Amino acid sequence: MKTPSKSVTCLIFLSFLISVSGAFAQSRPQRPDNTKAGDGKKNNRPTPKTEEELKKEAEEKKRIEEEKNSVYVDDPIKVETDIVSFDAVVFNKKTGQIITGLKKENFQVFENGVKQDISNFTTPDAPITVTLLLEYSKWTETFGSAAGGYFEPGVYEAIRPVAQFLTRFIKPPDDYASVIAFDIRPTPITDFTNDPARINQTINLLLRNRPAFRENNLFDSIKFTLLGGRGDSVVLDNEKEEKSDYQGMVAVKSKRRAVILVASGIDTFSKINYGEARKIIQEAGIPIYIISTGNLFYKKYEQYLDPSRVMPGMPDRMTFLQAKNAMNTFAKESGGMHFEMTFESEIPAYLESINGLLRSQYSLAYDLAKKHEPGKRYKLEVKVDVDGDGTTDDKTFVVQHRPYILAPSEK
Repeated sequence: MKTPSKSVTCLIFLSFLISVSGAFAQSRPQRPDNTKAGDGKKNNRPTPKTEEELKKEAEEKKRIEEEKNSVYVDDPIKVETDIVSFDAVVFNKKTGQIITGLKKENFQVFENGVKQDISNFTTPDAPITVTLLLEYSKWTETFGSAAGGYFEPGVYEAIRPVAQFLTRFIKPPDDYASVIAFDIRPTPITDFTNDPARINQTINLLLRNRPAFRENNLFDSIKFTLLGGRGDSVVLDNEKEEKSDYQGMVAVKSKRRAVILVASGIDTFSKINYGEARKIIQEAGIPIYIISTGNLFYKKYEQYLDPSRVMPGMPDRMTFLQAKNAMNTFAKESGGMHFEMTFESEIPAYLESINGLLRSQYSLAYDLAKKHEPGKRYKLEVKVDVDGDGTTDDKTFVVQHRPYILAPSEK
């Protein structure tokens, strides 16, 4: 048997060392995967998406592309419907008691004498959203002096209803209120808020200040309150800009909307006239509850208000009568109510009535098979059958609502 040579032996030994070192190299612990979240790295690289994630992403991209490129094709029969919605309050003619707990079946709705099917009916909800529109001018101060005399500023006659309603009937967090004061122009004191501190700031601001102008631009202020527009910035916001855009009540998305107007009803030189103000109120369909001021002044000094005895530009008897008629019309055509205040002691009862009416509104709606003609007026009549015997109770109960629908004119 031959002995292996030295060179062969060296080769065998060398190959053995290489195999052992390879084994040790494979047994070393691997570095931890630092790409996972929570490993302390601040900027982790994104992990590759799985096949399932890539598939979902492709399907979503395809769906979006199909919607983008889709073409709408009219059906052979096309039906267009408009919805007419309005609020209604039911109360007893004799006692004034508000009737609650009624259902859809208790109401009948007629448009131009044609009965309509009620498509939507909502029972009264408690939360309310209101704008309090306040006359705050030199005339307000003069008229109110008949009540306050030398003991307090005359403007308190108009401020008291606003202050009492804000503090007694606005219940955070669900109720919202804004306040707009007007003289020569409307000025928002606070935008819609349910913050008691903001409400107190509003009242304190009105009490601390004195009216600056003599004019009462009532019609312009009603337009601004309902439709909004470019006007003075909200006082309590302390904005740098003197003017800003303000959204009116028609833009407010709330089930219970109303305007509470506290004013004498006298307009001096608004840009819009009485007829235009009526049209805006009719189209808006938001109830306006009015507390008239200045009635005590009129009753005390009526004998001195003959047109031949007053200076030009001063209110006379006819001015006050026109103001009263305007207030009656605004309240009726909006579906609200007019309260003629003579003494300030009447304010709590008026506010109780307004609050009860606001929180007892039924919301009704019906669909139109044919669209209303722009600018045309449609008579609205609502009857109620309280006891459910199939006969409407027109002699006993009153349904307060908008008397007609005015279709918006084409612009």
